[in-house]
Amino acid sequence: MNRHYIFNGGAQGNWRIERMVPVRGEQLAKANYLDVRVDDTVVAAQTSWQLRGVVSNERYVTEEERVGLAARQAPLGRAGASHAVLIPIRKSAKWWSLAQDQRRAIIEEDSRHIAIGMEYLPAVARRLHHCRDLPGEQPFDFLTWFEFAPDQESAFDELLRRLRSTHEWDYVERELELRLVTAQGRR
Repeated sequence: MNRHYIFNGGAQGNWRIERMVPVRGEQLAKANYLDVRVDDTVVAAQTSWQLRGVVSNERYVTEEERVGLAARQAPLGRAGASHAVLIPIRKSAKWWSLAQDQRRAIIEEDSRHIAIGMEYLPAVARRLHHCRDLPGEQPFDFLTWFEFAPDQESAFDELLRRLRSTHEWDYVERELELRLVTAQGRR
């Protein structure tokens, strides 16, 4: 079952934006908060921008990897995970011109994306949103959502450093990093 998510950047929301860094490409408009909504078309008041994604079928994983991820993945919204990061990514036309098996080879056989990510589970929980599954043109292909406890931030930074140093990131043409903390205080 597809679940649609809407990420509204603006003057209110359930996450406070501590910083928004353009890693590659253009920045989004300034926003102080991020309002994350599920299956909801209502736009928060004073919205600066809106990103949409859908949690869909898993792609590029083998059955063994899928089972391993499911066994180790921590739930989102857990107590203590008061930090989050939203990373919107758009890959190049060259990436999308590759066949799926070629993309899989770059993602895992070459870059070890899935294996690297599994090393940080369950401390860093994640959810991938696909934007290309939505109608109309979207500014990003993926929205990746991460949650972790404050004492896991350095581990998360290491995860990002390792992934960004892989061959897969040669195909990334736009990437932002939004660092967030719960607006209501600690969970």
